[in-house]
Amino acid sequence: MTGESDGSNASPLESAAFPPLLRTLAVVLVVDLFAFALWSLPSLRTTSWSATSLFVFGVAGLCVAWVGYWIVYSRTRLEGDVLVQTWLWDKRVRAEDVAQLKLVHIRMLERVIAPRLLVRRRFGGITWFHAYDPQVLVAFGQQVAQRAVPSAPAPEAGTQ
Repeated sequence: MTGESDGSNASPLESAAFPPLLRTLAVVLVVDLFAFALWSLPSLRTTSWSATSLFVFGVAGLCVAWVGYWIVYSRTRLEGDVLVQTWLWDKRVRAEDVAQLKLVHIRMLERVIAPRLLVRRRFGGITWFHAYDPQVLVAFGQQVAQRAVPSAPAPEAGTQ
C-alpha cells in the first residue's frame, strides 16, 4: 500500500495492535497450555472420552492457538482516512462513517494494556481498535475532527 488513497504522498501510519509484553505473555501462555496438555496426556488417555468431548477439547485448543496468533501478529494502520486492524476478522472504519470517538489510554499500564479507540458508527455499531503506538489512533481522530468541523469560507477580495 502506498498511502495514496486520499491523494497524499504520506506513507500509512502503522503499529502493532498490542504491546510487546502482552504479545510475549500470549506466546508464553499458549506454549504453557500446550505443554500442560502434553504433560497431562498419560492421565487423559485413561479417561473415557466421547466423540463430542474430544471434538470440544480439540476446538478449544485450536481457539487458544488462533487467538494467541492474532494477539502476536495483529497490526493497526491508518491508510488515508481508513483505520484498519487485522484481527480474527479485519476491522475497518472510514473517517466519514464515524459518529463518536473515545480514546482510552492508561499511561501507567501501557506496557500491558494497549491504547484503544472506541468508534461509534453513524448508522449503528461499535468497534474497538487497539494500537501500541497511540499516534495511529490520534491521527485517525484528527481526520475525523477535520471532517466534523466545517471549514470557514475564504474572505472575498476587497471586503473588510
